[in-house]
Amino acid sequence: MGRLLIIGCGGVAGVAIHKCCQNSKTFSEICIASRTKSKCDDLKEKLEKTTETKITTAKVDADNVDELIALIKDYQPDAVLNVALPYQDLTIMDACLACKVDYIDTANYEPEDTDDPQWRAIYEKRCKDEGFTAYFDYSWQWAYQDRFKEAGITALLGSGFDPGVTSVFTAYALKHYFDEIETIDILDCNGGDHGYPFATNFNPEINLREVSANGSYWENGHWVETEPMEIKREYDFPKVGQKDMYLLHHEEIESLAKNVPGVKRIRFFMTFGQSYLTHMKCLENVGMLSTSPIMYEGREIVPIQFLKALLPDPASLGPRTVGKTNIGCIFTGKKDGKEKTIYIYNVCDHQECYKEVGSQAISYTTGVPAMIGAALVLDKVWDKDGVFNIEEFDPDPFMDMLNQYGLPWVVDENPQTVE
Repeated sequence: MGRLLIIGCGGVAGVAIHKCCQNSKTFSEICIASRTKSKCDDLKEKLEKTTETKITTAKVDADNVDELIALIKDYQPDAVLNVALPYQDLTIMDACLACKVDYIDTANYEPEDTDDPQWRAIYEKRCKDEGFTAYFDYSWQWAYQDRFKEAGITALLGSGFDPGVTSVFTAYALKHYFDEIETIDILDCNGGDHGYPFATNFNPEINLREVSANGSYWENGHWVETEPMEIKREYDFPKVGQKDMYLLHHEEIESLAKNVPGVKRIRFFMTFGQSYLTHMKCLENVGMLSTSPIMYEGREIVPIQFLKALLPDPASLGPRTVGKTNIGCIFTGKKDGKEKTIYIYNVCDHQECYKEVGSQAISYTTGVPAMIGAALVLDKVWDKDGVFNIEEFDPDPFMDMLNQYGLPWVVDENPQTVE
């Protein structure tokens, strides 16, 4: 039994909080903290009569390290689950380090202001040294390794679905099906329909920055970068059907390339419909995806943040989204000297998620693993000092909890592969 501080109260956080309340044996107490305390209070009121978990709420600015430290010292949690924005990873890690409390997140750090000169100099050096230009990477968080180790605390990075479950699938495949993995194709299919002409299924600012950037993949020890949406494939997803998918840069490629010995190629594909791509290209062409501030009627605004305010809140999509997601990994490699291919995947139904926790499947598939990662850290099932990606731990207890808490998985030992 333990006490968890949850920072954030958006769609993913809402699912993680519901799931914590289903697991009162581990989470005897939780505190929900956000800049907008009323959202935390509303969720507390909704859940507190349905669970044995004691729920409290707090107001905090996750950009402010001093506020975070004060909250952690006041609440005295056993761990902190960060389901806020990736921009806030480092401030929350700093606060956990100052208070010597374990840390869990779902996505790696990226800066809010990509024009900041200090960040830009480091970023441009990384682009040159590493060979990929995405704004997000793990170097900022990996740099905390020695400090977390010396403090005797754990930082668990990327406990969502992708990254997260896809990385656990990889560790599980390597442990139970392969002597060596040669290639990994991560496939993220959302076959859902929310009925809007254009909307994003998670934070619009993060989503649109990600999918409008250059793609890249890992091959033979180095990065290969592509133009945005340059590489397209088709795949017949179980229980969803035939979909177009496009190669993107994604953060787990970076950690898996580091942590899977001898892997020769890692790619990430995500499905998009033509309407989404057309809307996105139009918005990009008129400058609405820009992260650089502009002056409008005497005040400074960031175009992509203004666009976020206009688009539907992803947390509101649940009641109107129908269809299924299919997210998983196709692995090729060798076992006992013989070639082997398997596909491990999960299928999640949008309407079933809404019936259970009031969210669509995109938030559900990230929020459930966030709870599971926090539970394994809190219960000391996963207990190592330092900063670790999720594939660096024993996958078996995580895989068991996926089945227990709503994300059952399938192993196909004769799958269709991707060209």
